[in-house]
Parts: sequence; structure tokens; C-alpha cells
Amino acid sequence: MKPNSLFIPLVAAAILSPWQLSAEIVNISTPNTSLVLDAEKGAPLKILHYGDHLQGTDLENVKAAGAMNRDAYPVYGIYPQAEAALSVTHADGNMTTDVEVIGVSTSNVDGAEVTTIAMRDKVYPFDVNVNYKTYPGEDVIETWVDVKNNEKGTVTLNRFMSGYLPVRYGDVWLSQLYGTWANEGRLSQTPLNHGVRMIKNKDGVRNTHTAHAEIMLSLDGKPQENTGRTIGAALCYSGNYKLFIDTDDTDYHHFFAGINEENSAYHLKKGETFTTPELALTYSPDGLSGVSRNFHRWGRNHRLHNGDKERKILLNSWEGVYFDINEDVMAGMMEDIASMGGELFVMDDGWFGNKYPRDVDNSSLGDWVVDKNKLPHGINGLLATAKKNGVKFGIWIEPEMTNSVSELYEKHPEYVIKAANRKPTEGRGGTQLVLDMANPKVQDIVFTIVDTLMTKYPEIDYIKWDANAPIMDHGSQYLTADNQSHLYIDFHKGLAKTLDRIRAAHPDVTIQACASGGGRANWGILPWFDEFWVSDNNDALQRIYMQWGTSYFFPAIAMASHISASPNHQTFRRIPAKFRADVAMSGRLGLEMQPRDMNDEDKAVCRQAIADYKTIRPIVQFGDLYRLVSPYDGKGIASLMYVTPQKDDAVFYWWKTETFMNQQLPRVVMAGLDPAREYKVTELNRIDNEPLSFEGHTFTGKYLMSHGLEMPLTHKVDYHKNTDYSSRVLRLTAVK
Repeated sequence: MKPNSLFIPLVAAAILSPWQLSAEIVNISTPNTSLVLDAEKGAPLKILHYGDHLQGTDLENVKAAGAMNRDAYPVYGIYPQAEAALSVTHADGNMTTDVEVIGVSTSNVDGAEVTTIAMRDKVYPFDVNVNYKTYPGEDVIETWVDVKNNEKGTVTLNRFMSGYLPVRYGDVWLSQLYGTWANEGRLSQTPLNHGVRMIKNKDGVRNTHTAHAEIMLSLDGKPQENTGRTIGAALCYSGNYKLFIDTDDTDYHHFFAGINEENSAYHLKKGETFTTPELALTYSPDGLSGVSRNFHRWGRNHRLHNGDKERKILLNSWEGVYFDINEDVMAGMMEDIASMGGELFVMDDGWFGNKYPRDVDNSSLGDWVVDKNKLPHGINGLLATAKKNGVKFGIWIEPEMTNSVSELYEKHPEYVIKAANRKPTEGRGGTQLVLDMANPKVQDIVFTIVDTLMTKYPEIDYIKWDANAPIMDHGSQYLTADNQSHLYIDFHKGLAKTLDRIRAAHPDVTIQACASGGGRANWGILPWFDEFWVSDNNDALQRIYMQWGTSYFFPAIAMASHISASPNHQTFRRIPAKFRADVAMSGRLGLEMQPRDMNDEDKAVCRQAIADYKTIRPIVQFGDLYRLVSPYDGKGIASLMYVTPQKDDAVFYWWKTETFMNQQLPRVVMAGLDPAREYKVTELNRIDNEPLSFEGHTFTGKYLMSHGLEMPLTHKVDYHKNTDYSSRVLRLTAVK
């Protein structure tokens, strides 16, 4: 079996195979990509190539071709004009670092091969190990750095990037995500010009409302979905991050990614090691969607918790009743989702509090006891009702938070994040506070919240884990005065330790990462979570844009997408049930409403959508994504499709995003199919009085990928049912 990474020992020239090079060359490779390094002992580690897979004479002659030949992990101090990935102050105050390669080793970790290039400062006993982990089936390479202090005193880390990648100057475009609450995951695409482009987060708790720690770089001009050389990068971190691209007077764009070092200098004592989060890199010649498919496979197979298990169709109570929780209402909602074919009911905020009942958002966080006035038969009563209706039961918690109006805060005010000599700043409801996850006692509390729920009520199937506040004061009552700059980093170290304990004890419960909506859509948190809440905004039209951007880096199985009420609770837009269902079916389908407020016709549409989704769920949740027409291109439509790896089944989505008289919309050609196979077309969620002209007909994959199918601009329904919305979902089944 061909190794995933290759370190060639020095051998006599007479017996060198074509792919065997000098002792210095390290080829970190997957089947379709190569990251080639020059690891000559006594010299800095150099990167020569990242992109298409190299072998044979191409690999042998890569330096002669004009390789990058730049430091693979640049450090600060010698020629300090350039940006660096690592900057430290040594124990004696020296701010320069100068490292050289001392060795290369390989190891096997969880079935993947890890190549480690060990470097040491030429003067100080200070070690920097650069690691590369390969995932052959997904064409992804993760890189991270271990920094070890063997000096006599404390070393201060001033910057500590996870990785650096030089990209040859040219017509390079950057694709990134931006946004805000209720408008997360928006797509921005711009050319890289001279200067610095920076993407960063300083929230402290959540990190994906306003930006994302993932980017794509299109090397052949304006980004295309299914053509063009494209590099993808995703920082796997749940806390504050910084990504920046410095386009200077050299021939390269310099890309750096890692923890945001602002106000976070880290003091490393003698013998201690600091490990950066992983930076995942992938490359595809097949455009943006090609990079997405690599990230999706890698995420499902290696990062997302239970990424190989189908997700259930659920009803969440939040927009249905908000805080007005009671047994009768919960029972009615369970009965309704069961009658519609759903599989899970989730009771959201408002179920807890004894001394301080949780009736609004200004009290009770931390007091995770059932409000017996609302739920006299407790959680057991709800579980019994769920079982009677044949659905599973889930529950909402916000374990990293408390309120100043709570029994927890009254007993332990020292557990919250607060600056010395100052009153704590309070958030949501005027009372919300963040617990200090750096404190082991707080870690125990958070673990106990989940462990108690799951131990007392093992039939709980789903937990919605929320986080509705940022760090609002830079101050830890647990950390020592000289280590206050550790707050942002140690918070997430403590969170990771706690989540490790929770998953070791309760590996099977589904947990959603919700954080004021889409604040935790990141690969740093998802190893412990099964999915994330894309946004608190459920408006179907706006969701097309948000879910489009989010799909650049995250698979549909992780993207919770719910059918909401009309008018929508965030935008007040009135959207027909068919369109709402068609959008929600492109992610992990759920409902977010009070079913008893729906009319019979809308209920029937949702019931049909649930039934149809069950037939395509494996394709959507495990298939390969091909984005076809972007809503951001202003063409009046958006379209994408999922195809099974075997190319024997596919689902095609088409949404009209604008409506004008005499509108001319482009005909969409498909992608990802087998050109030689024939596919039978079936429309899902049909509301038209008569079927589409191609319903039940078969077409070759070649035809569908060359010509597509003509989508009617409107639905053929009774006159009084006409709206300005139109959407289609087609099942394409290969004929055997």
C-alpha cells in the first residue's frame, strides 16, 4: 500500500528509483494532492509545492522548475520585516528566534499518517515541531505546531499560528464568509490585491456570527463552482482566531491562520508544550464545489461527531411557544409532529428554575431543575408522552452561562468571568453572565449538568446546547494576575476537556451546537457535536443565501434547517409552505413552529415533505454536493444538487429568488452524474395540478449535464393559490 507521506532516506545514487530523492525532500501526499517540503538538517524547513499530486520526474525536478522555496513555518526575529507564524520572547528577553531542522519522523494516529518535522532554535533549548496529518480518502492535510520550552525560565508566546502557506501571486480570488446575527454565512468573493486582508474573531465564546475561520483561494481568476484550481483552508478552532493574507513585494500571497494572539500572550513555563489547533488544507482542480466535497467527506468521516449516522426529522418548540412551556402544549406538539411523520420533539428554553422560574430571558441559567408549575410530571412525564406518540425527546440547555438572578450565582459569584475591581458586565436580559470554563470547578458543573440529565433520563435523545453571550469582560477570577492574558485560550481548553468527559460518558446522544443562532459553525467544536444551528433566522429566502455560503465548508448533515411559520418571525415575510419546505429539505430537515397554528393545506405540504425527505435523506446527508447557480450571481435563481458517491441517485434543487414580469431565467445544467447512465426524473413535494412535462421520463447523465431540464417559472395551481414563489425538488434515479 502506498504511504500517505514519504520521507526518503539517503541511499546510493545508483539505486535511486525515479521517485526517490535526496534525504531532504518530504512529500506529504494524498492521492490527488502533494505538499512538498525541503527538510534539510541544519536549515530552516522550506515549502516547495502545494497543489496537484507530484511523483516521478516532476517531484524530482520541482526545485529546478522554480519552486516556492520559502520557510514553511516562518519565525520572528531574524529579518523581522516579514510577517511570521511564530513570535516569542525567550526567558532572557531575547525576541529573536532562529530554528533549524533536526529530524523527521512519521507515526500513525487514528489510522492516519502523521509526519513531524522537528526544529530547534540554534541557540536556545526551544523546540518547534511542525506536524502534517494526511487523509487520503478526502485529499485533506491537517497541519499544526507543538512548541516546547526547555529554557530555564518562562517563554512568552506573542504569536502562534497553526500554519502558513505561500500562494503564487497572480489572478487569485478569495472566497470567505461574513455576516451578523440572523444573517450568518454570507458569501464574499474578491480578488487579492496588494496589502493585507484580515479575517478575525474576538467574541471569546462563539466565533462564526461575523466571520468564519475558513477560506477558499481560486488560483485561476474569478471563482467557479466546478472548474478551476482551488485551495481550501479551515482552522479547526472554537475560540478567537485570526486569518490574514499579506500580499507584499514578493511573488507570493502569504496566508497565515491560527489563534488570535491579541491580548492573549501565553506564558510557557519550563518543560511545558503549547499545541496549536489544526489547520486543514485541501486542493481541487474542480473549483469551489470540488473543495467543498473534500471538506464534506473529511468532516463526516473524521471531524463531525457521529458523522456516519442519519439525523432525525424534528420539531423544535422555540418559535412555536417561546417560553410558554407547559405539559399540555408539549404533549400537543409531540402528537402533531408524530402525525406528520416526524421522529423527534425538542423542548426549548423555559422549562427550568425553582426559586427563579425561567419565564423570560433574564433569570435561572445555572439552575437546571424542572419548573414543576409548568411540568408537574417532570421530564419523565414528557418522555412517557413522547414514547406514546412514537417520537424521541430532546431538551434545551445553556450550560456555559448563568444569570445574576439565579441560585448558582448567589452561591458562587466567583465562577463567572469578571475583571478584578470591576462589576461584571451583564448581557442578554440584562443579567446573563459567562461561566469561567478555565476553572476546573466550573468544568465539573458543566459536565454534571449534562451527566445528570442523561443519567436520570437516559431516554433523552437530543440536546440543544446554546451559548447566548460573548465574553464581555477580560478577566478571570480563577487565573492568576500574571496569566490574565490566558483567558480566551484557557476558556476553550476547559471547554474541550469538559466535552471530552461528556462524550466519553454519553457518546450516543445527539447534541446541536447553537450559539445565538449560527455562532458555532466551526470545525473546532464539531468533534463533540452532531450538527449546528445555521441561524436564528428561519426565513426560507434568506436561508438560501446563508446555507449556500455555509455549504462551502460544512456538509448538509451538519446544517439544521427548519420549516418556519408564515409570516416569518424574523423578516415577517410571507412565504408559501412549499418553498419553505424545499429550502429546509436541502439540509437536516426540521420544523420550527406551532403545528396547531397551521392550516390543513400547509400541514399536508409539510407532511409530504417529511415523507419525501425520508426517501432522499441518505443522498442529502451523505452525498456529494454540486452547486450549480449561485443566488449571489443575481440571476434570479439558485440551484444545487446532491449525488451519491456511486452516482446512482441524486436530488436536484431549484429555487426562484426574484420575480418580475416577462422574467428570463437561465436553464440550469446539472453536474456530478454518470454521463453513460440513464436517470428517471420524479418531482418531490409536488403541488401543481398536473405533473411536469418530464415527470417519469428518463435522460442520460450526459444530456442532463449538457442541457438540463426546463423549470417552469410558476406553479400550475388554482388561481387563488398563486404566489410569487416557485421552487422544485427533483429525484434522479439511475435506471438499472
